Amino acid sequence: MPALGAFGYWMRRYRRTWRGSVVISVVNPLLFLAALGVGLGRLVDAHQSAHLSGVAYADFLAPGLLAASAMQNAFVEATYPVHEATRPRGAYPAAAATPLRPGDILTGHLMFIAFRIVVSALAFVLVLLAFGVTGPATGALLIPCVLLVGMAFAAPLCAWAVGVERPSRLNGAYRFVAMPLYLFSGTFFAVGQLPGWLQWAVSLTPLYHGTELVRGVALGTAPAGPAAAHAGYLAALALAGTVLAHRGYARRLHR
Repeated sequence: MPALGAFGYWMRRYRRTWRGSVVISVVNPLLFLAALGVGLGRLVDAHQSAHLSGVAYADFLAPGLLAASAMQNAFVEATYPVHEATRPRGAYPAAAATPLRPGDILTGHLMFIAFRIVVSALAFVLVLLAFGVTGPATGALLIPCVLLVGMAFAAPLCAWAVGVERPSRLNGAYRFVAMPLYLFSGTFFAVGQLPGWLQWAVSLTPLYHGTELVRGVALGTAPAGPAAAHAGYLAALALAGTVLAHRGYARRLHR
């Protein structure tokens, strides 16, 4: 499979930088769960908020953080690395000079991003197991859900980032897209607490669907119909992003 060559390149890079990913993959969720889930959670649980439907705040927060971490990893791996790889001395022009096709280059990079999302999800699930938020069987079910969330962001981001000329646009995407989604897609509080018009807007975002899917699986409260709808939305977004990315990579690397 030609794409494995491109995947191998990103893996070789990762061997030199994997230690830095530990902060995002393990330390950040551990701190968030300790500070918010356990610390602030005691205050929230004491008031027995009806918006949590009787669920402890730590149990409510943890799946939301897991879904949000998949989005964060997608932004980290599919924006600046893709942009830098398109530069004249970057990895993409060098790979395009070999028998690899643009589609192979894209597929190899997406395979690496999927690997990063899965590894981070595994680390996060281990933290959840340590906190007693979930069990081993449910934790295993969460991994493909988190991967779906991550790829629903990664593929469209690759399609966009491969054509970006100014790095400042990447900063803007994280500041004005990722952060609002992180704050208002049900990660830290129930979407039902928002005004009605904002609830409708949030329901259109991929992180909302990802959070609902992951939280429903983690808590065992996801009916089959809504869970399938959330998964279908995310899968459609990942597929559409991949199609657009194939076109964008072909234009960029063949011009």
